[in-house]
Amino acid sequence: MGVNADEMLRRGAVAWLEWRSHQSEVPDLSDAKLIDLNLRGADLHDANLRRSNLTNTKLVAANMRGANLTNALLDGADLVNADLRSIEAITASFTGADLRRVQLADANLMGSNLSHTDLRDADLASLQAIAIDLTSARLRGADLDRIDLHRATLCYTDLAHTNLAHANLSQAILTEAELGAAHLYRANFTQARMRSSHLVRIYGVLATFDRADLTDADLSWANLTKTSFTGAILHHTNLRGADLAGADFTGADLTGADLSYTNLRKTMLDRANLTDTLFTGAMR
Repeated sequence: MGVNADEMLRRGAVAWLEWRSHQSEVPDLSDAKLIDLNLRGADLHDANLRRSNLTNTKLVAANMRGANLTNALLDGADLVNADLRSIEAITASFTGADLRRVQLADANLMGSNLSHTDLRDADLASLQAIAIDLTSARLRGADLDRIDLHRATLCYTDLAHTNLAHANLSQAILTEAELGAAHLYRANFTQARMRSSHLVRIYGVLATFDRADLTDADLSWANLTKTSFTGAILHHTNLRGADLAGADFTGADLTGADLSYTNLRKTMLDRANLTDTLFTGAMR
């Protein structure tokens, strides 16, 4: 009588690879209990891992491309250098997982929990990440080109030096998030909640912050040419030294904001609330 897929996987990556090479069907590991296993380098591409428990499992450099991880548990898992491209991981949990340099391009993680994960230098290009939780996650240096983070939670998240070009962060929560020196070309932050967020020296050309709440945020020395802030809340926002040439602040509330030494050439301030706004040394 042959062993089933999860029993064979428990024997280790080498035995698993040999066994799988003789299988004609995609392995079914749904509901499997694979806690604390060492599956370094395992070939799990296209596997059915729905509702599986991979808590604290070592999956370093594993090939999981195209796998179904919907409702799976990967809390504390070690996935450094793993290939997770095109996985389906809706409402999965990766809390505290090590995802450094992981490949997640074109994956679907809608509604998943990635709080406190380490995603430094990861590839998340075109990731479907609607309503995911990235609270306190570390993504410094990651590629998030065209990622969809609509309604995502990114409070206290480190996004410094990331590529967020064309990213969708509409209605996302970025309270006290770190985005210093991030590349935000044409990124969409419409109605995002960004109180006390840190955006020093970002490249935000043609980005959209319409109706976003940027109260107490720091956008000093940022490149914000042709950026849209229509209807945005910028109470006491620090824009000191920013390049705001051609930016649109129509209907924005800039009460107490610091626009000292900014470039305001062709900047639109129609119907903006400029109560107590500082313009020391601004170029108009």
